Amino acid sequence: MDLHRTQILLEKTQHQILTTIAEEENRSLSEVVREMIERELRYRQRRQILLAARELRADYKTDPSLTDFTALDSDDFLFADDEL
Repeated sequence: MDLHRTQILLEKTQHQILTTIAEEENRSLSEVVREMIERELRYRQRRQILLAARELRADYKTDPSLTDFTALDSDDFLFADDEL
């Protein structure tokens, strides 16, 4: 894991809660904070993908050419080269 040192300021209650979590889980404060940041980053990435998909939904409903390949049987598509 390639880590980069950074300094952040926490509110007193945030620090207390994070310290309590770290102690209860026998982990470092840094590890707990990194895990929470990673969860938030994954959430934001999934949200971006969901929002982009919602924006494209209208196009998929009105343009049948965008869904032409959904009618293909996946096995036929995946193993088509085996027949060559």
